[in-house]
Amino acid sequence: MKHKVSTSWKKDMVFESDVNGHSLTMDAPEAAGGKDQGPRPKPLMLAALAGCTGMDVIGILKKMRVDFDGFDIHIEAEAADEPPKHYEKMKVIYAFTGKDLPKDKLEKAVNLSREKYCGVSYIYKQVIDMDYEIRVND
Repeated sequence: MKHKVSTSWKKDMVFESDVNGHSLTMDAPEAAGGKDQGPRPKPLMLAALAGCTGMDVIGILKKMRVDFDGFDIHIEAEAADEPPKHYEKMKVIYAFTGKDLPKDKLEKAVNLSREKYCGVSYIYKQVIDMDYEIRVND
């Protein structure tokens, strides 16, 4: 399988990417010469991870017939102080909402995503110290 993304410089620090036929605008903050017209590229790495693992977890829990009211993913990342300011640590928080959720099945779905299915997680954990947490709210 081959993926392709095309990115064009628009003006100043604004870049626009075509991702699967969807337009994504990226920009820098004003302090860095941008106009803050879109997200910065590096935090999009966190969004990619959240989307990848989230889709896995939803698909796995549907197959397990686990019903829940809500599901959010929060990612906290620490970047290096010196260039290149890459992410050194990440914590992925899987937050579920629902009554009497089977914690063993939530854990299994999260672990399957982290260890087997999520390609973004696979790449990141090669070079980033990654941790996770599962939270359940009734």
